Amino acid sequence: MDTDAMRALHDRHAAVLWQVALRTTGDHGRAHDAVQEVLLRAWRHPEVFDERRGDPRAWLLRTLRNILIDDWRARSARPDESLTGEPPERGVDDDVDAALQSLLVSDALDRLSAEHREVLVECFYRGHSVAEAARRIGVPPGTVKSRTHYALRALRLTLDEMGVGT
Repeated sequence: MDTDAMRALHDRHAAVLWQVALRTTGDHGRAHDAVQEVLLRAWRHPEVFDERRGDPRAWLLRTLRNILIDDWRARSARPDESLTGEPPERGVDDDVDAALQSLLVSDALDRLSAEHREVLVECFYRGHSVAEAARRIGVPPGTVKSRTHYALRALRLTLDEMGVGT
């Protein structure tokens, strides 16, 4: 991957990666490290960003999720060095659950067929109507409706296989 392509990738996706990492960790330093690691892995695996494979955001978010999970496991395995005798602060309500759920759905979408993923992305993520999605994909509107029906069923089954309650 050349420098310009990497810069474009950063400009397009870094803000979303940063938001998810910060919400998940609650720590600017750890979030920054996690995003840097994702972008380093992207640099090492340029084949992931082949236009024929679709939008790289799903790969980036899944990689971020894996990095954050690894970081959490590493921190849980080590004893806390700053024992003060006082109970830890209670957590605050944030969007961590929504961010992790979004990552799981993204991972599940990656497991669908290209046709199913394409129709769900057009109709749900990009907000296109059936007619607009049909025009963009190049199939009749009835095909978009049918694919959407079967894509949602496949997505539900995939999430069930992943252990995510729907």
